[in-house]
Formats: sequence, C-alpha cells, structure tokens
Amino acid sequence: MDRLKDKVAIITGASSGIGAAAARLFAAEGASVVLNARGLPALNEVAKDIEAEGGRVRFIVGDVGLPETHEAMVAVAIDVFGGVDIAFNNAGTVGAMKPLAEIEVDEWRQTLNSNLTAAFLAARYQIPAMLNREGGSIIFTSSFVGTSVGLPGMSDYAASKAGLMGLVKGIAADYGAHNIRANALLPGGTDTGMAGDQAQKDWAAGLHAMKRIAQPLEIAQAALFLAEPASSFVTGSALFADGGNSAVKF
Repeated sequence: MDRLKDKVAIITGASSGIGAAAARLFAAEGASVVLNARGLPALNEVAKDIEAEGGRVRFIVGDVGLPETHEAMVAVAIDVFGGVDIAFNNAGTVGAMKPLAEIEVDEWRQTLNSNLTAAFLAARYQIPAMLNREGGSIIFTSSFVGTSVGLPGMSDYAASKAGLMGLVKGIAADYGAHNIRANALLPGGTDTGMAGDQAQKDWAAGLHAMKRIAQPLEIAQAALFLAEPASSFVTGSALFADGGNSAVKF
C-alpha cells in the first residue's frame, strides 16, 4: 500500500465518480492529496473518509476554468505538503448535448473552457512546482468519445477531449527532459453521475467489447499506474481503459 509513498498529488473533480475513487486510492497508496471540486458537501465527505483511514488531505472548492483555482491548489500542496509530484486533472463536463449546428457559441466556449482550457491552466501552475521537485506525472482524463467514436449530440465534448491529446504531446515534448511526464487516460463508459439513467448505461454497455461499463475504481487504478514509478518511461501517450470500446467496430 505504498506505491505513492511520500508523493503529493492534486486531483480535480474529486467529489464523486472517478475523481473520488482516485482520491481514496491515491491516499491509500501513501500520497498526500489536495482535492478539488465545486461542491463543498460531497468534497468534504471524501476528505473525511481519507482522514478516517489515516490519510493526509486538504481541499480547495473552486471552478477549474479559473486560474486562481489551480494557483490555490498548488499553493496548498507546497505550503502544507512540500510540493507537487502528481496531478490528476480529471474534472470536466458533458457539454450541451445537442447536434453541432444547434450548439450556441457560449455553450461551445463553456465546454472547451471546462474540458480543455482548464487542463492548460492546471498544467501551467503544476509544471513549475514539478520542476522544483525535479519531475512529476500529469494525467488528464480524456474520453473514447472523440477518439474511438463520435456520439450524437456530443461534438463539443468530443472536440474538447480529443484536444487533450495535443496538450499531452506538447507537454511531453517541452518537459520530458525535465522528468515531467504527461499522459491522457481514456475511460470508456463509467458508472458515474455523467453516465445518465439505467437505460443510457445499458446502451453504453453495448458499445464495449466487455458489454459493460466500468466502475470508477477501475479507472482510478489505471490513473494510479500513470501516477506511479512503474510508468516512468510512459509519456505523451493515451492509455485506453475503455473495456475494448476502441476494438469494436459497428
């Protein structure tokens, strides 16, 4: 239980779903964690669970689309725990859920701000802190939507999530020599609040070779691999944790 011993990790979108599962898992593996979400009650519950198990945790409530949120998380990580070694930039939004020509410009901008610009802002503040630690691992939650498949009503989501791969490759090229790694995690359908009702989950299950959707912990375990030393030569990559979605042709 010490795969992240003495490491400090930032996790966004940590109040539920994949982010909450990763927060608990990373803390159980020895990391001190700085968590973020927009809702205080659920985030506080995750933090209390971690503390009850003897973990070290702090949290910042805020919008990842704002630079001050990321600045505050990095500051807390440094001031309380001594630095930043890992960042799991997981927060995001589904978007407008409309055919492309019906998406308003403001809706498009909001989706890209939450899913792509927020990722840039996160890395912009996390990288200097990692340079001070002589390395680190940055993980972004992308999606099979926009890479393996396109889904109706999800053009803005697909574009924003696909754009993360360009960001990952740019960070890898800029900072690989400084031992900072950047990778994208591409989950398949996952049993979170964003997955919709049971009928939508059942439909999504059919898109996967395994004919089911993931549990949040399964995706968190993939994120753990990208965070830990076992993936020390992995950077600029896309790790598909998609239940074989990318292998299935319809």
